[in-house]
Amino acid sequence: MEKKIAVAVVEAVKALYGAEIGTEVIQVQPTKREFEGHLTVVVFPLLEVSKRKPEETGRSLGDYLVTHRKELVAGFNVVKGFLNIQVAASCWVEVLNGIQSEERFGFIPVSAEAPLVMIEYSSPNTNKPLHLGHIRNNLLGYSLAEIMRANGKRVVRTNIVNDRGIHICKSMLAWQKWGNGATPMSMGLKGDRFVGDFYVLFDTYYEEEQLNLKAEGLTEKEAEQRSTLMAETREMLRLWEAGDTAIRRLWKEMNEWVYAGFEETYRRLGIDFDRIYYESDTYTEGKKEVERGVSEGLFERRADGSVWADLSAEGLDQKLLLRADGTSVYMTQDIGTAKLRFDDYPIDKMIYVVGNEQDYHFQVLSILLDKLGFAFGKGLMHFSYGMVDLPEGKMKSRKGTVVDADDLMDEMIRTARVISHDLGKQEDFSTEEAEEIARLVGLGSLKYFILKIDPHRNITFNPKKSIDFNGNTGSFIQYTYARIRSVLRKAKEQGFTVPDRLPSDTPLASKEEALIQLLATFPLLVQEAGERYSPALVANYVYSLAKEYNQFYHDYAILRETNLSVRTLRLMLSYNTAKIIHSGMSLLGIALPERM
Repeated sequence: MEKKIAVAVVEAVKALYGAEIGTEVIQVQPTKREFEGHLTVVVFPLLEVSKRKPEETGRSLGDYLVTHRKELVAGFNVVKGFLNIQVAASCWVEVLNGIQSEERFGFIPVSAEAPLVMIEYSSPNTNKPLHLGHIRNNLLGYSLAEIMRANGKRVVRTNIVNDRGIHICKSMLAWQKWGNGATPMSMGLKGDRFVGDFYVLFDTYYEEEQLNLKAEGLTEKEAEQRSTLMAETREMLRLWEAGDTAIRRLWKEMNEWVYAGFEETYRRLGIDFDRIYYESDTYTEGKKEVERGVSEGLFERRADGSVWADLSAEGLDQKLLLRADGTSVYMTQDIGTAKLRFDDYPIDKMIYVVGNEQDYHFQVLSILLDKLGFAFGKGLMHFSYGMVDLPEGKMKSRKGTVVDADDLMDEMIRTARVISHDLGKQEDFSTEEAEEIARLVGLGSLKYFILKIDPHRNITFNPKKSIDFNGNTGSFIQYTYARIRSVLRKAKEQGFTVPDRLPSDTPLASKEEALIQLLATFPLLVQEAGERYSPALVANYVYSLAKEYNQFYHDYAILRETNLSVRTLRLMLSYNTAKIIHSGMSLLGIALPERM
């Protein structure tokens, strides 16, 4: 509709002022709620050709449009330099017909020639279960992939599992020392939780060791250097990289326990991947590239054998790439992973979904890849997002104070079950159906609460506040969708149908026009969300749509409407509102119940 108005204004400018201008000069935007109208034309850019005051220019343009384009413009008003246009009702009917004709309205089909975007998210360590921070990462990555696909991009969703390193050896060493041969099966625990407990146990003994060393008069740095636990851990990592059979066997067994736990959590969360890379495979490629960098004079090997990159010319510091004992660091792995990915896929855009505490890391990674001669180095994008905490404060993995992802999902489902029961929303459902609705509402509320907030902001997540059937929550949107589906089911039972098209002379009320206008903006919203990498834009649009529909539902009869044309219009409006709510929530990875 904005394009049609812009073309009509170009026509008016030529007729009134004899000036040839392009539509790119015309600024058309939705009219603010406090003013009457649907779309507003900003008059100020046209004053140079009109040679008149803003109000006079607006009135002359409005008069022309009402007279010569009455099939498009039904009326207007001018507020200073803004021409507020009332779009003809027949145009809104045609807009609704267009929305009705496209089941995937707002989505661009993906072609084989479309740009390929690879999105990395999750990136767990195999020394602990997924936690609340991982939930935000996974939800952002998955949603971003869906938004990119809706914008016509080919997408590869990828994960890098950090399955080796000093942190993994801490869990392994703790199990060797204090595990007494226990397994997840013998303890009745998920594998990732089982291994994570040993990571916490290591830190408990390490802190005790440090306190004893400091009691002997050692400084904190001296105590760290004298730690026998850390020395054993470093030796275990050295043996792992050397291919020690026994260490590798233990490493493989413990990682398999963790992978089984991860898979269960991903499945519950509705997250999956097209390709998974493992640091244990990619770090060797990274070490080769670092050694090549040394031979080409790009990096420096110091007297102790460690390898460093001097980034002072870029305004940064010295960056360690290989330790003195030859073992690799995260940066080594990321160099190798990037190389392998671009060898495997014709990637046009590489996006890393990683928290903002790693901003420096990815700045350095981009520079190092560029130094190594990889053309893709400068084009890497770090999708940096804020941290997520609880009202009680910051989470710490080593202290065992993180919120386990599975525990949080259980709590969300339990909270949804209790709230639904208290509100009397489960009275007509079987036990199985009530439980499934609680699952959908609990997980939907969790996802929506996290995704509705700008990714760059930190979040304090409060489970109970996220489930509210009357606020800006996932459960409110789910309830609105279920309400619409109930209306449509009852309409079908009563023999009322939604046609493929409405007659152009179908009468419209103001709230119906406003709802159609909001539905029509969905394609632009999807495009903007893709350009700004923002699931929050989608979430808040869907909330606005649900809120607008509920006001419409409150003010107008649908099934009780006796005028056939009006009833049919309102059923079509309801059908397409539900369709776009479903499409928008699908971009967030949120499922919608048919009944609530």
